[in-house]
This record gives sequence, structure tokens and C-alpha cells, in this order.
Amino acid sequence: MTDQEQFEEIFTTYITRQGSTELLEWMKKTDFFTAPASTRFHCACKGGLLKHSINVYRVLRERYFEEGDSEESFAICGLLHDICKTQFYKESTRNVKNEQTGQWEKQPYFTVDSFPYGHGEKSVFMIERFLRLKTSEAVAIRWHMGGFDDAARAGNFAISLAYDKYPIAVKLHLADLEATYLREKGTSDIPRT
Repeated sequence: MTDQEQFEEIFTTYITRQGSTELLEWMKKTDFFTAPASTRFHCACKGGLLKHSINVYRVLRERYFEEGDSEESFAICGLLHDICKTQFYKESTRNVKNEQTGQWEKQPYFTVDSFPYGHGEKSVFMIERFLRLKTSEAVAIRWHMGGFDDAARAGNFAISLAYDKYPIAVKLHLADLEATYLREKGTSDIPRT
């Protein structure tokens, strides 16, 4: 089974809310299934965003699902938390000096779109164009970056309130960290510079 088939199977099995079919159809018309997950860190490769989304869902479900949790909420948060990266990265090249030969060589890298919306907020915005999120889902997706979020780094304490009130927000952040730094280590085609 391909990554896209796995994603679609999880999505269609657990996400049944009104608008979910339209959201999936829209995603198929974008680069979601071929886009990288980052510019040079984890899954900076074709299909990296898809791999990362599945990994986050799997960690979230395997490690943090408890009796009373919603299968649909876990699928929405795990699979869609980084939907903001759809149509976000553009492939390009830049000249990098080869230290061994002293010659300049073209190296691939990804540039980013500069839509002026925060990472988590943009994902919530994009999802809600198609389906209505529960408050806990919206908060979890909004704050999934944890301390890496610009608002948190600037001293915004809303993240602490979000994590205190909505356990799925903490769970999504931890799943994202594990997927990124443990399961996806060494998954980039782009060299770190």
C-alpha cells in the first residue's frame, strides 16, 4: 500500500464529518501528497509532508489514545496539523561551494511562500474552509508546534492554557516531536547548511 493509499484509508475510515469528502478532494488537487515536510530538516523530500502526517497520526494513536478519546479527532489532528504546508514549498537550486574541490555546485533546496498567517493558525484556517473543527481540535492544531511557535517564543502564555485545558493539544505536540526528531531522523534529501 502506498503512503497516499494509507493516508486516504485512515482519512476516510475516521474522518466522516460534513465537508470531509470535499476537503480530501481539494487536497488531491494540491501538492499535499508530493510536498516536503520541511526545507532541510525532517522529510525534506518529495512526499515528505505525506509521510510526516502519517507518522504523526501513528505516534498519536499508538502512544496517546485513551478510552474516551475520539478516533475522528485523532485522525484530524494527526493527519491535518501541517496542512498549512500545502502549496507552501517551491523547489529551487542555489550555488554551494564544494569544500573538497573548491568548485561551486548547484544544490536543490526549497523556498517558502510568505502567506502572512502563523503556522498552526493557517492549518486551522485551511481546514475550516471545508469542515468545522471542535474547539479541542482547533486548539491542538493551533499549538502543535509548542515552544517552536513564534507566539510561544515571544512569551505568549496562551499555549500553557491550551495544554492545561485540552489534553489532545499536548498529545499532538508530543507526537509531532517524536515523529520529527526520532522516527524521521535522516529522511531529508536536502543537505543541512
